[in-house]
Amino acid sequence: MTVTVTRDVDADFLALPLKAVADAALSAARAAGAEHADVRVHRLLTQSIRLRDGKVQSVSDSDEVGVAVRVIVDGTWGFASHAEVSPAVASSLARQAVEVARALRSLNRDPVTLADEPIYADATWVSPYEIDPFTTPTSDKVDLLLDYSGRLQASDGVDHVTAGVLQVKEQTFYADMAGSSITQQRVRLHPEIEATAVDKSAGSFESMRTLAPPAARGWEYLGTGSTWDWAEELAQIPQWLTEKVKAPSVTPGPTDLVIDPTNLWLTIHESIGHATEYDRAIGYEAAYAGTSFATPDKLGTLKYGTDIMHVTADRNVAHGLASVGYDDDGVAAQRWDLVADGTLVGYQLDRAFAPRLGLERSNGCSYADSPHHVPIQRMANVSLSADPETDTSTADLISRVEDGIYIVGDKSWSIDMQRYNFQFTGQRFFKIRDGKLDGQLRDVAYQATTTDFWGSMEAVGGASTWKLGGAFNCGKAQPGQVAAVSHGCPSALFRGINILNTRSEAQQ
Repeated sequence: MTVTVTRDVDADFLALPLKAVADAALSAARAAGAEHADVRVHRLLTQSIRLRDGKVQSVSDSDEVGVAVRVIVDGTWGFASHAEVSPAVASSLARQAVEVARALRSLNRDPVTLADEPIYADATWVSPYEIDPFTTPTSDKVDLLLDYSGRLQASDGVDHVTAGVLQVKEQTFYADMAGSSITQQRVRLHPEIEATAVDKSAGSFESMRTLAPPAARGWEYLGTGSTWDWAEELAQIPQWLTEKVKAPSVTPGPTDLVIDPTNLWLTIHESIGHATEYDRAIGYEAAYAGTSFATPDKLGTLKYGTDIMHVTADRNVAHGLASVGYDDDGVAAQRWDLVADGTLVGYQLDRAFAPRLGLERSNGCSYADSPHHVPIQRMANVSLSADPETDTSTADLISRVEDGIYIVGDKSWSIDMQRYNFQFTGQRFFKIRDGKLDGQLRDVAYQATTTDFWGSMEAVGGASTWKLGGAFNCGKAQPGQVAAVSHGCPSALFRGINILNTRSEAQQ
C-alpha cells in the first residue's frame, strides 16, 4: 500500500530571493505604467538515463533557472526574461517588458482583458510523492534498469532491450500586482523498457514495451512496492513478443473493438484534449498542429459521442502530470466538464481567453515550460469517466463481442489538422472470438472520424478498469513548448470501427 508523504518545497529554491525579486519587478512595472504585471521564478531539474542491451548509453543532468516578467500595457502583452535571479535584473526585466508592450501596441487589434481571480497570498502546493528521485543515487537507478533489462535479455526470442527513465522536478514562484504569491513544486517520472525481436531472414522486427505510464510520482514508482507490477509485466513481455512475431496479419474492414485504457488515453488526448483547447477552437493557435473542428458555435449542440460519453478536465487528479495547485496565471486548479452525455459543453482556457467565451473566470490552463517562454493555454488532465452505476470489467466487455479485436498499449498515431480524421495503432492486438480472446494479431490500425468513433461507443468499463495514462511531450506553440499531461479512462467497447492492415497500407 502506498503512503503519500507530505513534503515541503526544497530549501535551495526557497533560498533564492523570491520575494525581493517579485517586489522589485512589480514595483518597476507599476511605475512604468503597467495595468497588470506578474513575475515567475521558474526552475527545472531534469535527469535522463538511457541503456541499450545492458550498457549505459547516456546519463544527462540539467538545471535551468530564471525569472520572467509579463505585463499588460494598454491591453497589450509584454514579456522579458533572464537567467539571473536578482532584484536588479527583475526591475530591468519589468521595464523591458513594458517597452515590448508599447512597441507592439499598434499591432494589437484585440486588447487583452483578464478574467478576475481571487488573491492567493503566500500559498504553497507540492505534488504527492514519497521518494525524491533527485536524492536517489544515480548508481542505484542504473542498477535497477540493468536488472530489469537483464530479465528481458535472458529470455528466448528477445534480441535487443532498451531501458531508460526521465525524471523532472519543477519549481515555480509566482507573484502578481493584485497580491497573489504562490510557491509550487512537482515531481514526475517517465520510465520505459522495450524488448525487440529481429527476424533476420525476413528483414523485419517487432517490439513491445512496458505499459507503465509516466506519472507524477517519485522514485517509489519503480522497484518493489510500486503501484505498477514490474516483475509480472517483465516476465510476460517475452512470451507476448514471441506470440506477436508469429501472429497472423489482420484482415481489414469494419470491426468491433474493446480498447484498453493503455491505448485509449492517446485517442482521448488527440481527438478530445487538443480539440477542446479554446485557442485552437477559435483559430488563434493554428501554426503548430492545427485548429479544431469543435468550434464555439457548436458549444452545447455538437454531439461528440454517445450518451454514455462523459469527459472531464481536471487539474487536481492525484498523480496527474498536468495536476498543479495553481496555473501560471495564478488561477487555482479546478475540475470541469468538456463533454456531458455525449454533447460538447466546455473548453480549456486561461485568464485571457475566458472573457472571449463570456466566462467570468478562467479554468486554470496557463503554463510555460521554461522561464524563457511566455505562458500559453495548455491542456489539463482530460479523462473519460467510467460507468458510474456498474463495475463492468474488461472481460465483461469482451464477452459482448462475437468477432472483434482487443487493443492494448499505445504506439503510433496520426490525426488531421482539425482533430477530426485519425488513425491509431497499438502494442498488442488480441483476436476476440465468441466473447473470448483467441491469440494475437499483427499490423492493426483503427481509423475513424472523431464523432463517428465516439458515436460508436456502446459501453464503458467500471471504476476498476479506469487507469491514468499520459505523455511528457505534448507539443504546442511557436517557439515550441512541451508539457506533461495525463488522461484517465476505462476500457470501452466500440462497434464497427474501420480496421486497416498497416503492412498492406505501407506497400501501396
